[in-house]
Amino acid sequence: MTKAELINQIAEKSELTKKDAEKAFSAVVSTITEALVNGDKVQIVGFGTFEVRDRKEKQSKNPQTGETITVPAKKAPAFKAGKALKDAVNA
Repeated sequence: MTKAELINQIAEKSELTKKDAEKAFSAVVSTITEALVNGDKVQIVGFGTFEVRDRKEKQSKNPQTGETITVPAKKAPAFKAGKALKDAVNA
């Protein structure tokens, strides 16, 4: 499903205009992004949890040359599905 298709579904189910649905969708995404940038966790009960996880520095190989390189430590966004979402997908 694309962003446009998702916005159409939101508009249809909430009886909002597409323009208002897009504003609402953008507000949700930007709010979640801001929270993650600030190091906060976003938990939506019944859906899941968005959080930032630290990845350690690691050794890897360049597939073209076989040379060992160091991949620096970084932060990565992560999503963990909630029980209700898992149950709905597996129903």
